[in-house]
Amino acid sequence: MAPPMTTLKGEKFDRSLFESVLKRRFFFTESFEIYRLSANFKGDNRGLFDYGPPGCGLQANLVDAWRKHFVLEENMLELDCPVITPELVLQTSGHVDKFADWMCKDPVKGEYLRADHLVENVLESRLARGVNGPFKDSPKLDSSTIAEYNDILAKIDNFDGPELGDLIKRLDIRNPDGNGEVLPPIPFNLMFKSTIGPSAAAPVYLRPETAQGQFLNFKKLLDYNQGSMPFASASIGKSYRNEISPRSGLLRVREFLMAEIEHYVDPQQKSHSRFTEVSEVTLPLLDRETQLAGKTTPQTMTVNQAVTSKIIDNETLGYFLARVMLFLLKIGACPSKIRFRQHLANEMAHYACDCWDAELLTSYGWIECVGCADRSAYDLTVHSKYTGAPLVVKEALPAPVKVEEWQPTLDKKLIGPRFKRDAKAIHTTVDALDQASLKALAAELVKNGAVTINTPALSDGKTTVELSNELLTISQVTRSVTTREYTPNVIEPSFGIGRIMYSVLEHVYWHRPSDVARAVLSLPIAVAPTKVLIVPLSNQPQFTPLIRKLSTRLRSLGVSNNIDASNASIGKRYARNDELGTPLGITIDFDTVANGSVTLRDRDTMVQVRGPEDDVVQAVKNLVDGVESWEQVSQRLPPFLGQGHDA
Repeated sequence: MAPPMTTLKGEKFDRSLFESVLKRRFFFTESFEIYRLSANFKGDNRGLFDYGPPGCGLQANLVDAWRKHFVLEENMLELDCPVITPELVLQTSGHVDKFADWMCKDPVKGEYLRADHLVENVLESRLARGVNGPFKDSPKLDSSTIAEYNDILAKIDNFDGPELGDLIKRLDIRNPDGNGEVLPPIPFNLMFKSTIGPSAAAPVYLRPETAQGQFLNFKKLLDYNQGSMPFASASIGKSYRNEISPRSGLLRVREFLMAEIEHYVDPQQKSHSRFTEVSEVTLPLLDRETQLAGKTTPQTMTVNQAVTSKIIDNETLGYFLARVMLFLLKIGACPSKIRFRQHLANEMAHYACDCWDAELLTSYGWIECVGCADRSAYDLTVHSKYTGAPLVVKEALPAPVKVEEWQPTLDKKLIGPRFKRDAKAIHTTVDALDQASLKALAAELVKNGAVTINTPALSDGKTTVELSNELLTISQVTRSVTTREYTPNVIEPSFGIGRIMYSVLEHVYWHRPSDVARAVLSLPIAVAPTKVLIVPLSNQPQFTPLIRKLSTRLRSLGVSNNIDASNASIGKRYARNDELGTPLGITIDFDTVANGSVTLRDRDTMVQVRGPEDDVVQAVKNLVDGVESWEQVSQRLPPFLGQGHDA
């Protein structure tokens, strides 16, 4: 079980109070809400959310911070690809067949439940409340049952559908909503399917990730990069997953913003030129062996120690895990509420050979927010094999070398008349065969006199072709080569922006001492939706030109600001902007009219300093740019003692 969630100040976390702040301040709201609440509405709009002004501002600033931290810092090549993806692309990538979760149905209520979440929620409820879970008057579990449940929860991501079904049956796990029995788990594909054009003859899907568009453009990216390796591409955009039972607010939604990196690397050389810059970054690692032992406490070690001991497979993967850690800390995640969990074998994506999730602790438990996968050469290989496009790198060797290889030869005089318009597709398929496939086919050709090869759909609708030894010969030849050709491996950090945003908001939430109604979101100034609140002491007309001038001046410096000239007291105006995460406040009063000085307030400490407008504006700019800290500003500018005192 996850440890209990606490506020930034270490007090018990009350999710209802927290979410009431987010909704009251319009960080987000459920989409189509007035229809959902109407008496005539029928349908399922769960898992869809609208972001309000502060939510949009926070999301934009998170994306901006992400671009600066990764795209700009690593000189990545950014792409923007369409959401609509032809079915064939996702068939080739394996998503049509394998991108699925296991779900159970409650036949009485007609409700569908994700099987692993059902097991997890029920067992956690029993551990917290007793044998009957959410129901009252429940006897406590014995020590052996507690140990068994904790062991299952530690391995929950390693169970497949039949194993989850066995657990549900053996432990009598039921739908918590009504206590009804559920049917055995079945797979459910998570992609949204549609068609293009009036004939509906071209099936498509809404992409479940941005990655495929990046892979299909690999050759163009390599050429753009002057053929230099390694390099990385990046993409930010909406993705879609038809979640079985979307719950947990922004954490499990059907439309979401992703930011993904595909770092292309030589499979024989997975070192990283900048590894030494992050080698001493400390990571909390929950590796595969620890989980299989039924434990959930991470090991804390440096990235260098983890790579040297092979807990993390290679330098490039370790480098990006460290960079992810530094990014999460920069945007406000609490260090003690971050861990990196290695995927177990059964939960590994079909394309990955290793994967670590950066998980953030929330009131919903540990939530995967960033996935760092070593996708090996899977995607480039399958797309190249299907299309015949050479998604490979060619590098000049320092000196020629002799190599033995299998070489296929098609008899063009026979292939053309026999296969007519399919001849070109067959040629392309044979040319794309790798050495391992050619070796196996050569043996089969000798033994049987013919081989069957998978192809793209041919004119007769078939996806295989039989080639006899009259049409195809495969021989081993020795040749001198001056270039090395290889398919790159891909290291992929994949960020769920919405999940990160919600989790960070939980991490920075707290309330003033002894007053739960005075909530504060201590967002770092770099990502706060609005940087400065401008408040006049009152609605006196002489304040108006000063307010407008200051607001314009800050905007010209790229500093977002908001003016609150309402009739509420200054304390209340500051309090509601504390809930919006606004880090700084400038007050304009009668001393401003007299001598041009203003006060500057810090959100977290409520400390105020005073100085000439020029000095305060420069301090704000320095704080926003990260040149100065509040501690430095408060030492440089005198404290505010009240109106009428010398500043």
